[in-house]
Amino acid sequence: MKYEESLLIFLTLFIIIFIVDYFFINKRKLKLLNNNGTTKKGKKKKVKNISEIDYLVAKFKLDKRKLNKENMILWISIINSFIISIVSSVIIMFPFKIMWQLLIAFVLLFGLIYSLYEIYGSYLKRKEDKK
Repeated sequence: MKYEESLLIFLTLFIIIFIVDYFFINKRKLKLLNNNGTTKKGKKKKVKNISEIDYLVAKFKLDKRKLNKENMILWISIINSFIISIVSSVIIMFPFKIMWQLLIAFVLLFGLIYSLYEIYGSYLKRKEDKK
């Protein structure tokens, strides 16, 4: 019964964190995408880039003009929310000392970031090559 209880708590925590993170991340990224570079008074404002898109374009040599940025932001938000929710849920469930939790979180965080963005970037590259 204890394992089932722990699994239920983990899944509940994961889902709550995932949903909250997804909406915050997606809202922020869409706001950056819709920013047209001017303020209300007509002054030019520095256009901010989305670092994840810049990373994927540079690493996989993608054509930035051919990319569907709204679709990319959706998937980037899902990936980032998944990473944050997995790492935080795993760390909360382990009753280790704080140093071990930070070490596990660090390894898990960078492993997930690298692997998931590698998978997504190779998917985008294959999709671009088909066109």
